[in-house]
Amino acid sequence: MSEGHQFSPELTRRGFLAGVGGAAALSLTGGVAFADNDKEAPQLAALVKDGKLPPLAQRLPENPLVVTPLQRVGKYGGSLRRGLRGSSDHNGILRMVGNQSLVRWNLEFTAVMPNLAEKWDVNDYASEFTFHLRRGIKWSDGHPFTADDIVFAIEDCVKNTELYSATPAQLSVAGKAVTVSKVDDYTVKFKFAAANALYLENLATPLGQHPTLFPKHYCSQFIPKYNSNLAADVKAAGVTSWTELFRAKCGDIEIPTRWGNPDKPVLDPWVIKEPYTGGATKVVMVRNPYFWQVDTEGHQLPYIDELNFGISQDVESLMLNVISGKIDIQERHINVLANKPTLSQNTKKGDYRLLTLIPSASQQCQIYLNITHKDPAMRKMFADKSFRQALSLGLNRQEIIDIVYFGQSEGYQAGPRPSHPWYHEKLARQFTDFDADKANAMLDAAGYDKKNPQGMRLRPDGQPVFFAIDVIPTLYPDLVDTLELVKSQWAQIGIDIKVNTIERALYYTRGDDNAHDAQVWPGPGGLDPMLDPRDFFAFHPQGSRYAIPWAFWYTSNGQKGEEPPESQKKRFKLFDEARSTADLDKRGALMKQIFDICADEFETIGVCLAVGTFGIVRNNLQNVPEKEPDSWSWPNPGPAMPQQFFFST
Repeated sequence: MSEGHQFSPELTRRGFLAGVGGAAALSLTGGVAFADNDKEAPQLAALVKDGKLPPLAQRLPENPLVVTPLQRVGKYGGSLRRGLRGSSDHNGILRMVGNQSLVRWNLEFTAVMPNLAEKWDVNDYASEFTFHLRRGIKWSDGHPFTADDIVFAIEDCVKNTELYSATPAQLSVAGKAVTVSKVDDYTVKFKFAAANALYLENLATPLGQHPTLFPKHYCSQFIPKYNSNLAADVKAAGVTSWTELFRAKCGDIEIPTRWGNPDKPVLDPWVIKEPYTGGATKVVMVRNPYFWQVDTEGHQLPYIDELNFGISQDVESLMLNVISGKIDIQERHINVLANKPTLSQNTKKGDYRLLTLIPSASQQCQIYLNITHKDPAMRKMFADKSFRQALSLGLNRQEIIDIVYFGQSEGYQAGPRPSHPWYHEKLARQFTDFDADKANAMLDAAGYDKKNPQGMRLRPDGQPVFFAIDVIPTLYPDLVDTLELVKSQWAQIGIDIKVNTIERALYYTRGDDNAHDAQVWPGPGGLDPMLDPRDFFAFHPQGSRYAIPWAFWYTSNGQKGEEPPESQKKRFKLFDEARSTADLDKRGALMKQIFDICADEFETIGVCLAVGTFGIVRNNLQNVPEKEPDSWSWPNPGPAMPQQFFFST
């Protein structure tokens, strides 16, 4: 490689992005003889013996991904039981199985690692990414996986305007879609219109799976370009369009039909046997005989024979299955704090242990006062920084934490979590101490010193200080409880609020129309501050709820929304610089400047650090981390590589 940066397997994300090389790459295979019969599951060895399956050496790539078992090399066998909720819990399967992108996260959620691509090059401008695929990987039906599959997936599928109304954000920069081209059978180049230095991180998330989702030899039959008889096939299938047939047969990242077609070849550790379809009571997946990963002794993964996803219609049924020992690993749907005492009391009965989940979020309950309110008087009040700071000092966070979150948190504003290398003390901790006297004094000084007979403060125009805070009770019941305490606490300093419980669609409509006084949401950016910086500046047109018109201005390059103040514009510029550099140290320095400005502006009010939750693991299920991130970007438990889980008994 003559330019840019090259990634080799022993480097961390920091080392790669900083352009730091070093020691020569370690051999991944270590001279292991992969063809021995004891290196594969007994069922597969029997098929090889009967001539129904090629030998293992012909099924594995030249350089398999070697997975170091978390605790020890496992053994083959068993059926792992996990729960789904209803007919639209497809991401419950994705989180367990769908981790097979070109790259992957490490266990700590700090480094992007090789996966289907064994290495990659990035040019100096972070606008071109060249991926080198492992030679000899095969789809689950034995057909070779090559650069042709990736080019087809992006150029013929994802960029097809009949299938996708717009190119997904991960594959588009500066309003232009990526161009993907084949260099040779095992090398593919992604070329963006501008710098896209965060692409590797985005590629490691679930939404980065498109390049490896659509096998050309199978899915091309559902694209008009490749099948002149497609109209007849559509009619025979009883659907209305080729796009409907494509979705039914090839799925997409986040739709149930991804797991509804046993005929579709995949690159996953397990393949569909009993599909996820309407009326199904379970989904069953069995081992992929062509899976391309091995352990450190050369045993083909996965260890576990099959996955059995039982479908429950409610959380109560899932809880009963856990307590009675009918679930082997579960966190999804059951990991609310109210369930923890029950699950803790029944560990012996259910023969399971609890695992700790570390949220990627920063804030459990972020309060967004609408600084761009349509009412000039409300706008003036919310835009007064001293008003916001006074409200923050008027919160008794410890009372909220003790009552709502069982003491399992600490006062926090925003920003990376304390464990993150970019942790920012001022941004996280300022104005978190409860001080009602100081809050009252600040409100008096800000011009809210007059009160009505009920003791509630009046604005300078004589109207009461009153506003509603929107919250979605079905989605975040704990935030309703938190706001009820906030209402009581703020009443003590003369601030009257309404806890406005509304359904989700109305919540978004009010935000989109800039029709809200204030809203709450868990604040992101605790472990992935660059993937979702909505609380650091007006980045997200739906998520930056304190100034959505500013976010529209930013995302439309000034064509929509409302022009923001200079402090916001400076952060826009700094972030654009940060996500345009491949040097992680430079990124960190730029993000620190953003955090400095954000701390000075104090635009949002946080309650407490996002609360860690939990999951359960049966005691005989091994190689499962006792602690792991809890995130959509790190779709637990997938990055912990369930293919190396095994049953000890």
